[in-house]
Amino acid sequence: MPNVCNANPIRPLAAMPHATKVWITPRNHEPALARCVLGKQPFTFVETPPMQLERRWLLGAGLGLSSLGIGASRASARTRTAAASDLGVAPDTGRDVTAALQAAIDRAAERKVQLQLGPGRYIVRGLELRPGTHLTGTGPATVLQQAAGTPVLTGRSATDVSVENLTVKGGFPLTGNSRGLIELQRCGRIMLRELTVEVSTANAIMLERCGGVVTGCRITGAAKAGIFSLDAEGGLEVSHNHLAAIGNNGILVWRSATGEDGTVVAMNRIEKIAARDGGTGQNGNGINVFRAGGVLVTANRIADCAFSAVRANSASNVQINGNNIARMGEVAIYAEFAFEGAVITSNLVDGAATGISVTNFDHGGRLAVVQGNLVRNLFRRPAEPHTSGYGIAVEADAAITGNTIEGAPSAGLLIGWGRFCRDVAATGNVIRTCGVGIAVTGDTTAGAVLIASNIITGSQQGAIRMMDHGRLHGDDLALRTSAQGRIRATGNVVV
Repeated sequence: MPNVCNANPIRPLAAMPHATKVWITPRNHEPALARCVLGKQPFTFVETPPMQLERRWLLGAGLGLSSLGIGASRASARTRTAAASDLGVAPDTGRDVTAALQAAIDRAAERKVQLQLGPGRYIVRGLELRPGTHLTGTGPATVLQQAAGTPVLTGRSATDVSVENLTVKGGFPLTGNSRGLIELQRCGRIMLRELTVEVSTANAIMLERCGGVVTGCRITGAAKAGIFSLDAEGGLEVSHNHLAAIGNNGILVWRSATGEDGTVVAMNRIEKIAARDGGTGQNGNGINVFRAGGVLVTANRIADCAFSAVRANSASNVQINGNNIARMGEVAIYAEFAFEGAVITSNLVDGAATGISVTNFDHGGRLAVVQGNLVRNLFRRPAEPHTSGYGIAVEADAAITGNTIEGAPSAGLLIGWGRFCRDVAATGNVIRTCGVGIAVTGDTTAGAVLIASNIITGSQQGAIRMMDHGRLHGDDLALRTSAQGRIRATGNVVV
């Protein structure tokens, strides 16, 4: 057979043992393959195993393949669609269309087809998603408008639910036990994708005992939280969302009791989070993890929060990695209270009262790695002069290594608080232009501390000093050549 696509090498069957024909074009030559097919040149199509035949490939050559009678049955099954207009649902009527749209949702779910809503405004209340519901719009122009003080969309024990490409807009105060404009309970394998959710008097999206994916959503104007997951089951991913102008918290990952959760919160953009309901840290956070174990918070951009970017409270085995954080009102990254295990690595913090705090050994908070973070431009809160203005603070069973800290007015590193300190190693850090380079608790009942091989420059009040609950005392330990009791300071470079 001639090679009609001269620019594209082809390979024989011997090189592709799973192929069912004689010749195959490699993936990196897909556009040329499409040209050959569409140009009606002689060519033998090679059928590959399902994992090798990607949807993107099929779309690139779809017209030509259909002319050869080759279809993608799974793809076509997924796109079987019923138009809501054909089922008696019309937008922009100015009337409540809940009954008509609910009937269309039920019928589409029963027929196992996608329900397509056209552009326009649909005034609804309490729509109930059925198992297998796939509801989609045409983008932000498809608007589900709240009609009364109930959620717009609800689901209970509904698996394989998908809602995509539309706007959910509030306007009425949620009443009774309602907690979100979208409220799902005990729903597995959900997909909420490319939604715009606006103006909720409570949470925008409320998930209880749910698993699946929330991705590509834009959420603004929620009075409580943007996305609230309680007691996630089956694995939940919250990714690539944009949350802004939220009243209390951006994303909440909570459990009713301490336990494994495993939610992944990744690649979200979170900004302008207030603390309208007040408190000392339960509100005002970009991401708040409470009692939920095994949660991964990674690669998020978080800015302008009243309190913290990431606050993990009683959340064991939490990983907080690679987040970009700016302009926090309190501690940028917090691991606090009764947790065991926190890995906090490769984050960038620019602007906070304290950069990273791993604390509450008095409540059992212990066991951490704080590594490779860049923390800069810290400040003291006027009402908390002794408990703010630190770069990184830790208490127990922790390694602080390879971090760069600049511009902490109290101290670059704070190790221990009173007697609450045990087995801390601070090594290989670069600490610049801080009030004190490293402040370590001087309580004689506290545990062992190793301070070694750090570079400390430009500290106004000493390189390594002991302190008592934020108040400095004693000589600069960096000037001593011998160890003193439980504190060993060695090999540090002080300029």
